[in-house]
Amino acid sequence: MPEIDPTEHEIADLGPKIKDVDDADELREMLELEEGGEDRAPVKTLIESRIEKLEEEDGEIDPETVDLEDLTVADIANLVRDIDDVDVLEDLLEREQAGQDRKTAKGQIEDRIESVQGSDDDGEELEYVPPEEKHPDLDHPTNEKQWVENIDGGEYRDMWVYCETQHGELIDVSMEMLGKARQLMDEYNEEYGGDEDGEPEDVVAVLIGDDVGDLTEQVVEYGADRVVYHEDDRLERFRHEPYTEIFCSMARAGGQVADEAHAEVDWKDYDEPRYTVFPATNNGRDLSALVQGELDSGLASDCSGLYIEDAMISNPAKTGKPGDSKEFDRILHMKRPDFSGFEYSTILCIDKPFRDFHPQGASVIPGSFEIPEADPERDGEVIEHEMDLAEEWFQVEVTDFDTLDSGIDLTGHDVVVAIGRGIGDSPTEGIELGLDLVEAFDDAAFGLSRGVITSSYNFEGHVEQYIGEDRQIGESGQVVEPDVYIAAGISGAIQHKVGMDEADTIIAINTDPDADIRGFSDYYIEGDLFDVLPRLTEAVESGELAAALAEASDD
Repeated sequence: MPEIDPTEHEIADLGPKIKDVDDADELREMLELEEGGEDRAPVKTLIESRIEKLEEEDGEIDPETVDLEDLTVADIANLVRDIDDVDVLEDLLEREQAGQDRKTAKGQIEDRIESVQGSDDDGEELEYVPPEEKHPDLDHPTNEKQWVENIDGGEYRDMWVYCETQHGELIDVSMEMLGKARQLMDEYNEEYGGDEDGEPEDVVAVLIGDDVGDLTEQVVEYGADRVVYHEDDRLERFRHEPYTEIFCSMARAGGQVADEAHAEVDWKDYDEPRYTVFPATNNGRDLSALVQGELDSGLASDCSGLYIEDAMISNPAKTGKPGDSKEFDRILHMKRPDFSGFEYSTILCIDKPFRDFHPQGASVIPGSFEIPEADPERDGEVIEHEMDLAEEWFQVEVTDFDTLDSGIDLTGHDVVVAIGRGIGDSPTEGIELGLDLVEAFDDAAFGLSRGVITSSYNFEGHVEQYIGEDRQIGESGQVVEPDVYIAAGISGAIQHKVGMDEADTIIAINTDPDADIRGFSDYYIEGDLFDVLPRLTEAVESGELAAALAEASDD
């Protein structure tokens, strides 16, 4: 007998309860109880979706027997990434050619074959020529920038997390990143046995601002092994140049690059961080680009997923010789929606001959990771960074400013109702219908897709106050995980999906039977939001939402 009898609960109560059940057999028993009791279609769908998700997580795909027609191109890309047997890869390629023969799928398999096997080009090893010698007729602005070439035998360690603050407090994404960094480095130390000398690597939190020393214990509680902070009254608000210079001074302290400007320190003996992580907030985006540029490395911006893994590469620009394949280890894989809006791209920042791309840097969309539980028993090292700040960094003086009381926080609500471009020729009415549905729930928030915010719609009356970037959900907006997410008139581009696909139950309303959002919705209502939303509002107000969903789905 399962702990939860679904026949004793309303569907609104079942969503969060079922999410916590991790035993597929127990879920099947619950399904049998429901089928033998009230036999509600929405409840059965909810349980079946949870079973399917658990089986997907537990089951490993066998590349030699999997039906490729059941896999998307993204699935195939993830599958072949871990295959090092050329015969298995070639078999996959033949089966794809005999089946759907998708160009992009074949490309993923062929790229992996080349990475494992190498090309047939027996070219000569690449020879390094300094830019000033290769192009003596050009003016090279980097000639005097000592960091542009790799550090000879450079040593890199640790994952650095820039912890942004507002009004003297850590913002949520700072705690999210610390929790993720703690998880990654724990797995890293277990997988690789620590650094190249076998010493465990750490999570280093960076705090810059006014009175940030008061936050050092908090960041340790959320996962940092070491905290490096710099506080100054002039840093009360974010400023590009001093924040960049301070972070880079911290990153370069110690190691081979130490000089008069970047002195030796007793808390750091390596050259630069191995990884850097920033929040993809307005200030975080600015700082991440400036810091990574100053450190002569790359940046994957607006990421929603991070993991550390080895990577097999055959590109001669990275291996140093055409035809060679080389396995790079300890690579931070940074996932972000690609520019097509339909797939994820995984960005790698890999060294090449004569050039080190460290730190490997990423900025993270707020809400992508969970805030960890604080551990007040954790111990960590706290370092106060010392550096003279140049007066010219503060030439612009802020004489007056306004502080908003609060922004729009769409997280933490039971229900989120989001409206997209399906509002069509009656945008004001469409927004009003969405707001009516929000009001019908006890705890709901109102959100928008990017298409509404960037459109040229003319909104009238009171609805104008609900149209703003602070209500945007998705890659460049907020990430929400409500019990119920209702998407009305939203097509489901990947940029929007990353902001809501962790919701317990997703209800989509769209006139297009083939809209992308259908593929990751629990309930899909094919219809006009102007017809469906009033019925849902009436159903919520009368306490009959589950029945209304079943009826609307049948219609």
